[in-house]
Amino acid sequence: MAFSAGDSPARTRSVSCEVALDVRQQAELVWSVAVADGPELASEDLTVTVDGSPVPVEELRVDDGGRLHLCSAPPGSLRLTYSAEVTGTAAPAKVDPVEEIVYRRPSRYAESDELGPTAWAEFSTLEGKDLLDAVSSWVGTQLFYVSGSSRHTDGATQTLLARQGVCRDYAHLVIALLRARNVPARLVAVYAPGLQPMDFHAVVEAAIDGEWRAVDATTLAPRQSLVRIATGRDASDTAFLTVQSGRADLVSMKVDATASPDLPVDDLTRLVSLT
Repeated sequence: MAFSAGDSPARTRSVSCEVALDVRQQAELVWSVAVADGPELASEDLTVTVDGSPVPVEELRVDDGGRLHLCSAPPGSLRLTYSAEVTGTAAPAKVDPVEEIVYRRPSRYAESDELGPTAWAEFSTLEGKDLLDAVSSWVGTQLFYVSGSSRHTDGATQTLLARQGVCRDYAHLVIALLRARNVPARLVAVYAPGLQPMDFHAVVEAAIDGEWRAVDATTLAPRQSLVRIATGRDASDTAFLTVQSGRADLVSMKVDATASPDLPVDDLTRLVSLT
């Protein structure tokens, strides 16, 4: 994770999650809960059990540094536990030519083609960091953060019409508006020390001067403490769980993330990169 001059990263971040499922039929599951490649890990553990018996897990690495964990779960009560202690940082992520193309395109939840008129009406004279700051601030003031207010099928257009949502809705609207102004933008699922209520969190990375810069229109957690899990076009690429076949119903989920010795202070006027 890289910071602007004068910023102070959290020295150690401890993250964990526990997910319980009721597996009704043999299910092929894909998990995205592990810390992405980049920072140094002092410790890490991921286990899956069904009715107390261990289930084999296969790890797959994604080109952008993400790590997927696959398992085949028989019917029963499934429990996944994950924990990691992050002690290191990594260099800022650079924007490659393919990313310049892919992350400008409209996607499932970030309909930048539909929101083009709004983006140009509100931000036509702005570029670079000024545009990034303006879009983030505008979304933060236009929406109300209301837990449970959006459906998993809602995209950026519906979020703007409803004027409310949760972190992924804020992120999708920021992404769509930036892409409409030809700025590559993508969604990052993160562990977020300081977040209240605690959960998996979604923020945006935008391409500014060849580097990916973090934006969080909710301002609910300091960007310097965030720990990357998964990166993609929108929430369809970054879900913590995908049921590829069979049936598994979510019973409960608990997420925790802390930073020590203290949470950093986030100066929203500064550019911050994360990995």
